[in-house]
Amino acid sequence: MNEYDVIVVGAGPVGENVADRAVRGGLTAALVERELVGGECSYWACMPSKALLRPGQALRAARTVAGAAAAVTGELDVAAVLKRRNSFTHDWDDSSQADWVASAGISLVRGHGRLSGVKQVTVTAADGTETVLTARHAVVLSTGSDALVPDVEGLRAARPWTSREATEAQHVPESLAIIGGGVVATEMATAYASFGCAVTLLARSGLLAGMEPFAGEAVAKALREQGATVLLNTPVTRVSRSDAGITVETGDGEPVTAAQVLVATGRTPRTGDAGLETVGLTPGDWLHTDDTMLVTGYDWLYATGDVNHRALLTHQGKYQARAAGDVIAARATGAPVADDAWGRHVATADHRAVPQVVFTDPEVAAVGLTERAARKAGYDIRVVDYEIGNVAGASLHSDGYAGTARMVVDEQRKVLLGVTFVGPDVSDLLQAATIAVVGEVPLDRLWHAVPAYPTVSEIWLRLLEAYGR
Repeated sequence: MNEYDVIVVGAGPVGENVADRAVRGGLTAALVERELVGGECSYWACMPSKALLRPGQALRAARTVAGAAAAVTGELDVAAVLKRRNSFTHDWDDSSQADWVASAGISLVRGHGRLSGVKQVTVTAADGTETVLTARHAVVLSTGSDALVPDVEGLRAARPWTSREATEAQHVPESLAIIGGGVVATEMATAYASFGCAVTLLARSGLLAGMEPFAGEAVAKALREQGATVLLNTPVTRVSRSDAGITVETGDGEPVTAAQVLVATGRTPRTGDAGLETVGLTPGDWLHTDDTMLVTGYDWLYATGDVNHRALLTHQGKYQARAAGDVIAARATGAPVADDAWGRHVATADHRAVPQVVFTDPEVAAVGLTERAARKAGYDIRVVDYEIGNVAGASLHSDGYAGTARMVVDEQRKVLLGVTFVGPDVSDLLQAATIAVVGEVPLDRLWHAVPAYPTVSEIWLRLLEAYGR
């Protein structure tokens, strides 16, 4: 069967959700995948990275509670950590994911899929054979993104790790230089420092630049306490590899030497070999869409997930995928399309209500606009900060709990535009903040959402008290 209602190129979690929703809507769908079904998140990003981070977090957490700390007598068993990580990736075997695709009534076509015309995808299998697939209604590009390797002298020749090599490594180098200051850089610095690896992080500016400044400051402080060297405002000028290891030369003239180097400086769209030129688009570009995920200027081509550059997060990509799969089915069957703000067929949250967790130690959990972003957008705001450690539930959580909460309030409407938490296990607080931001819950109503005592959630009461009623 070479004709389907919908063809989805890329069988990561985003593509899987598009196809699943389209099939649930009564359509036929094919998933095209050149690597592993389940994609980057399952094998080289979300799942393995968090599996690497969790043991160190658990060990440090136990050491912060008197009584439990006395029972901690050893260090991490790194081999066991890597083995546990391997279990989450099923040793990079996608059989179970492929079985799910079949059980969902979705056809799986393995090979490299490229657009070859309007509503047409040519798939090249591993043996070189080509199959032409035709879509009756829509083609969806869910091809994701690749790690960006910047144009630094000698960097590519030095054969650096990217996020893939860092999350799939079967041994830990004695030392690791990490170039970057974002989520991947800080998370991998946290993980590898916990393994006893000598980590040096080199950031061109500060850490976690798109978040509230105190988040990056707290993570930098914690990394140093964990034994990592953190060099801020340090541009990399040249990288070289020799038999002795890697040398990273910096703008301040102080070279850094390490056994391996990890580059974590951003992402680039996986569209260079997607056949975009056959339909009038430019290979290598991000794909711009409307809120139903239709690529601008087309009525049959959709783009979901990283490739559209709206919000490079798995959960946001899956959110886009649900909207896209549903709206494709609605348009194909003549059903009503709910494409108004916050309708079921749009990804409105991508604009100003994106939740994100950085699984460093301390964690950073944020949703919506930062103070800087809100001011730039022209809102009349008030910013309220509170020390989470002053909450009774936090003092019970761990001895010496330290963390910060911030809410950004739209003073005209008295609703939350953004919330940021930094501290141990603050990811557990994020969904409540997301609901408050997405639902535009008035502050007067939030007073009636009484937090249970004694839990860290009492931070909500303290923030409201600090704001004043």
